[in-house]
Amino acid sequence: MQHTFRLVIDCPDQVGLVARVSQFLADHGGTIVEASHHTDLQTGRFFMRHEIGADSLRLNYDSFIEAFTPLANEFQMNWKLTDSRAKQRMALLASLESHCLVDLLHRWHTGELHCDIPVIIGNHPQMKQFADWYKVPFHWVDFKSLGKEQAFSQIETLLESYNIDLTVLARFMQILPDTLCQKLQGKAINIHHSFLPSFAGARPYQQAYDRGVKLIGATCHYVTKDLDEGPIIEQSVKRISHSDSAADMVRKGKDCEVNALAHGVRNHLEDRVIIHRNKTVVFA
Repeated sequence: MQHTFRLVIDCPDQVGLVARVSQFLADHGGTIVEASHHTDLQTGRFFMRHEIGADSLRLNYDSFIEAFTPLANEFQMNWKLTDSRAKQRMALLASLESHCLVDLLHRWHTGELHCDIPVIIGNHPQMKQFADWYKVPFHWVDFKSLGKEQAFSQIETLLESYNIDLTVLARFMQILPDTLCQKLQGKAINIHHSFLPSFAGARPYQQAYDRGVKLIGATCHYVTKDLDEGPIIEQSVKRISHSDSAADMVRKGKDCEVNALAHGVRNHLEDRVIIHRNKTVVFA
């Protein structure tokens, strides 16, 4: 994988902005290997993601930040620079359903997801078998004996102790408390087994069956205190028919779940997602 710096910008739309950023990169020998731009005409916000060949630059990471800061201040940018070689530390939370957990572990194991997975947390001990196979430390948090408040306090402590950058709820069937949602804002991803905003909450496949829909889906979104209403990163759908039972929908929907979650997680890890209000700009 080519070594790059990723420059991600969110700021008021202004004439000359792209030219000034491009000139800055040219002045320091930066080769742009990928460029993405978007303007939200309703809010007047401009979004940019550039991948810059690190080997071509005459600046290292720290000196880039120092040199770019005056330009960023001039254009009122929310911005970040990341090094493609730096791996985020991702924690996986799971309940009894294992398909999303195992799919992410496989993609990580084969190098498709560029991150570290230092811990798996489950509220059922059965998930340990998958953690053991991939040689990842596993922690069982017993919600029944601890109660929700103490259980989530233990989870929060684990996330802090492992220095987690991204928390992924891989079909973790527990609702995070508001305080934890706020603490993990923009750094926690969930997969919901429906095509949101349809059929939020519990038993979405049964809701879809009762409604007689012809498409089912899954939604990968950021976690917020409002259940299943966080900014959407990725969605996947599958066509069904009148002959499909609710159980058929569950079976077919698993394909949507693993694909939507994997794509959403990868886009986040590659700094391709910018949260804007309750929506996202995704430079996939």
